[in-house]
Amino acid sequence: MKTLILKRVATGIQGTFGAILYKNTPFAVTLEREWKDNRKGISCIPEGNYKCKRVDSPRFGNTFEVTNVPNRSNILFHKGNLDDDSSGCILLGEQFGVIKGKSGILSSRQGYNEMMSIMMDDYGFRLIIVDDWRTDLN
Repeated sequence: MKTLILKRVATGIQGTFGAILYKNTPFAVTLEREWKDNRKGISCIPEGNYKCKRVDSPRFGNTFEVTNVPNRSNILFHKGNLDDDSSGCILLGEQFGVIKGKSGILSSRQGYNEMMSIMMDDYGFRLIIVDDWRTDLN
């Protein structure tokens, strides 16, 4: 089973920003909601080890769901540019940028497609989330 590492590098009212790595090589950037005690729909999930499984989402199509999150479900990887595009899910992109005056991620389709290409024949993977808060954006 493959392992991806999501290394979070900054958090604040505009979201939680990170990079996702495969074989210790970053291939995409991430954006999640800011930390709000793991509250459903408005918070990123806790740092830790998770199993992800391939699902067919009615809204986002073929993607992966992060499972075994305490008191949470339906945490998906999907496309989006601002933390408002997420209800607690993990957004993927190719670079950080500013959209409508807010910090976000750009080239989301490309970042998402890159992850799906890495996971082309896989039905699941292990996700390790590491908080590396060196910068607070508040």
